[in-house]
Amino acid sequence: MDALDALERRIGELRAQVRRAVKARETVLARALRGELRRAEQAWDDALCASEPQDPAAAAGLSPVPAGAPGDPASMDGPGAGAPWVPASTGEPGAPGSAGGRGAGQGQWPGQGQGQGQGQGGGRVTALVPVRERVHQALGLLGVPASPRLVVAVHEAFFAGGLRGPQFTSLRRDEERSFRASPYARPYYLCAALTERLSAARGLLAVSTWPLERRIVGPLGPRVDFLTGAERVAEHLIRLTGTGERPVAAASRLLTRMARNIPGATAGTGDTAPADPAAVIRAARAELLVHLPADSGCRASAATRASRRLGDAERLFGAATLSDAARKGA
Repeated sequence: MDALDALERRIGELRAQVRRAVKARETVLARALRGELRRAEQAWDDALCASEPQDPAAAAGLSPVPAGAPGDPASMDGPGAGAPWVPASTGEPGAPGSAGGRGAGQGQWPGQGQGQGQGQGGGRVTALVPVRERVHQALGLLGVPASPRLVVAVHEAFFAGGLRGPQFTSLRRDEERSFRASPYARPYYLCAALTERLSAARGLLAVSTWPLERRIVGPLGPRVDFLTGAERVAEHLIRLTGTGERPVAAASRLLTRMARNIPGATAGTGDTAPADPAAVIRAARAELLVHLPADSGCRASAATRASRRLGDAERLFGAATLSDAARKGA
């Protein structure tokens, strides 16, 4: 427990240092401190799991409790009913556990085996992964702001466990409330993409750890982000194939749908055949070369204005618009 106490003190110190670095606009330092904070939190989780007594049922080699039965963590109040959660990977490409197919990067409760299969690597364990973590995994793969519909499609294609549109209804509002109550208490927040006017872009989710320029959506932003997302999906499919893992059909269908909106991405394969990931990457990059210079300038200009005019919360969740002010004054 002495080690846990020391880690808790270190985590508190790092959070305070991150907050000061962000307020001082020391971006490089803040990014390095966030990385150190994540490692400290992971070490705390590992130390906590190591100190937990072994589950007597698991030690006796008993089968896990069937899903939905009394005693199943999914049927209790709160995930795991007090069992320590082993966090999943961040979902960022290159992070541990993120290179696999469906189910890669998913966390689990200690002693919990696979139950009801949901695709490759699935199981009832995925039902306990928080919704925000599932959204973070999908956004991490895409690397750009995305609509709930695209997030659901990406998660279905590459990760175990499902997402549904209604689960997004209050997600960003809850994230904003959490941030305002305790800024930077979490390793990341699901936040909003920002328009050129620095207000929240309707229906687009982003990740707080991304550079501000990546979260800006200007006139060319939706097209650039679509092309970038298609390229990332294709690259992930190639990585899966390279590791000998067979991607699920949903992943191929997703890439094929995206390829139909990219000139030259389906050349030689037709509109009905599955898209070739390499062809999609080439076509997406070719069009990006046309749009990126203007789009990058727009994003950089808006990011400079946001850094100068907005506070911490507004840089993540957008400045209030006139309509927002009118509603609050009504």
